[in-house]
Amino acid sequence: MLLRFRGSNHRSFRDEFEVWLAASKFNQGTRRPAGLAEDPELAYLPTTAIYGSNASGKSNVLHAVRWMRQAVLHSVHGWSALDKIPREPYELDAAARADASLFEVDIVLDGDRYVYGFELSDEQVEAEWLHAYPGGQARRQVWFERDADSGDPFSFPGEGLKGPKESLVSQTRPNALFLTVAAAFNHPHLKPIHDWFRHNLWWISPGRDFEERQSFTRKMLDDPRQRARIIDLLKVADLGIVGTEVDSLSGELRLLHNGPAGPVPLSYERQESMGTRSWFAFVGPVLTALDRGAVLLVDELDTSLHPLFAADVLRLFADPVANAHNAQLVCTLHDVSLLGRAHIIQPLERDQVRITVKSPAGISRIYPLTDARPRKTEALDRNYLAGAYGGVPTLTVGEIAETLIEYGTEGHA
Repeated sequence: MLLRFRGSNHRSFRDEFEVWLAASKFNQGTRRPAGLAEDPELAYLPTTAIYGSNASGKSNVLHAVRWMRQAVLHSVHGWSALDKIPREPYELDAAARADASLFEVDIVLDGDRYVYGFELSDEQVEAEWLHAYPGGQARRQVWFERDADSGDPFSFPGEGLKGPKESLVSQTRPNALFLTVAAAFNHPHLKPIHDWFRHNLWWISPGRDFEERQSFTRKMLDDPRQRARIIDLLKVADLGIVGTEVDSLSGELRLLHNGPAGPVPLSYERQESMGTRSWFAFVGPVLTALDRGAVLLVDELDTSLHPLFAADVLRLFADPVANAHNAQLVCTLHDVSLLGRAHIIQPLERDQVRITVKSPAGISRIYPLTDARPRKTEALDRNYLAGAYGGVPTLTVGEIAETLIEYGTEGHA
């Protein structure tokens, strides 16, 4: 599970920022025990939602987490032929290019807590570290630390990290991560950390990976059990769908719709609505995340889903029976109804909400809604739109129309 992400100098985030997924005293019922023997009181959030104005940095938070995953998976082979590390520092200040970018996660894996992170410049890995807290104990074990400015860049203090070390150092390029190298050589203690990245932090974004997700869900239909689950989720979406079939000659997928005389097959590609296809492309990754207990990153969860569906997806991850393997959902949202009591069961609690804002200089920052210390009975949706928590556009009523009226009815000033 993911407890915290920390980053800096990535896209619109010039300064350091943190996103905590640990539950707080404001949480009334969605917290989950982290499973740490030394800290049984520590709990985490199965769902975290990020709100904010357009271009305030919501998507960049998820992008930073995803970028870290890509770096861990591909720094050895993916970066070897590149002129520089493909990072994305803050672009509105030329000085940011000279500063390192920071990425760090705080995770729990099989009852042990780990903090892994690194700093990168264009040319090399400036720093890298892995600290372990076996069983969640307070005493830290430094498994390894790396400092490019040191005469001896790698250090392995203590006896925490077992297995080969120095032989892997000689295999690690200045522009590659030691964790990636260790996993390539199947290091018994470091490969599980690398595998956590491989099986987590999947990013779902509107449009960009749509075709890939459709294909992913389509392949899941080959498994009878998965097909039954997908059909059930298509049915519950009230789309009139009762089944699926595949043309034996062309391989075309068809969805079976209820008709007056029985089920009627419609071509998925040619006849289904974008709403149906969006839900179909979404359910495959969601089911896989639930089965594996993975962390799913969803950009604009409410873009293609009705508010009732978006609310139920949030509740799905909070349900301890449906989400028995402790999967997590981190998503960005615009729909403020998900903050209020328009739904029979409120989908989000106060400590599940984060807000992004951007300064006049184009620098993003993120903070928890609970910084405003909202009361349990507070109308979060109304107060958010009123600007009580920040993260809303500075737009007066009718300002868009007034701006156009200045140009006259024929579009001339």
